[in-house]
Formats: sequence, C-alpha cells, structure tokens
Amino acid sequence: MTSSPLTPTLTAVCALDDILPDSGVCALVDGAQVALFRVDGEVYAIGNYDANSHAAVLARGLVGNLGERLVVASPIYKQHFDLRTGECLEAPQHSVRPWRACVRDGTVWVGPSVGP
Repeated sequence: MTSSPLTPTLTAVCALDDILPDSGVCALVDGAQVALFRVDGEVYAIGNYDANSHAAVLARGLVGNLGERLVVASPIYKQHFDLRTGECLEAPQHSVRPWRACVRDGTVWVGPSVGP
C-alpha cells in the first residue's frame, strides 16, 4: 500500500469477527494503543488512554448513544467519548485522538486520521 500525507498507511489489526458487536478491543498501531469498536457493522477507532483516570481503558467501556452521538463511556469515571471524533463530552480538554478505521474483506484496518 502506498502512503502520502493525504493517504496514510493503514495497518491490518484483526478480523471483524474478532470484535463482538457493540463492544471494543485494544490494538497496538504504530506504537499507540487504539480502542476499536464494532457498532452496527461499522468500526470506529479512538485513542485508548483516558486522561481523566490516567489509564488505558477506553476499549473496555460501554458503547451507546448520548443524544445523536455514538459514544463509549469510560469504565472508570464514566466520561463519554464520541466514537467519531474522540471528543470527551464532559471534559473536552481530555479528548482523545480519532483514528481512521475500515473493514476490507472481513479484516479491520486502522491508520492515522487525515486532516487537522
């Protein structure tokens, strides 16, 4: 796969079937812990480190909706993180990095997000 600043390299991390529906797993991508979530056939990826609790635990959080937003609740202090943007709804200064995630031929691929 070719890489440029506009098309970052994606890394194969697991089979889609390795992630139970409506739950998360953690993967190491380019030296960073990434929390992957499978919801309604889609895969979302955000940083796994919760700055509120100072622990890498977001992959073990509960997935759900808060209004129109798809979120994961941190298993320690229950802050909600938007699965699309990584924003921490209760403490935006503790937001996490969103990652690119997609499924191709039953394999989950993850890479750095593109843009600002």
